[in-house]
Amino acid sequence: MKIFNTDGTILMEVKTVERNGNYLEFRGTVMGAMPVKGRLTPEEVRSVFGLIKPWRLWLFLLSFPFRKS
Repeated sequence: MKIFNTDGTILMEVKTVERNGNYLEFRGTVMGAMPVKGRLTPEEVRSVFGLIKPWRLWLFLLSFPFRKS
C-alpha cells in the first residue's frame, strides 16, 4: 500500500501488516529509502472513529474501492 504526499510523490510504502497480540505491526519504507517499523494500538484505532461520523465512515468505506484514482 502506498501513501502519497499532496504533490503526488510517494510518502510511505507499507509492505507488511501483521497482528502481534492486540497490536497491528507494519513495516515499510518512508520516502523510498528509510525503513520503518510501527505499531498501531487499539486506542489509536478508536480515536480515528471519534474524528469521523459513523454514517460517513460506512459510506466512505463502501464507495472507496469503486472510485477512480
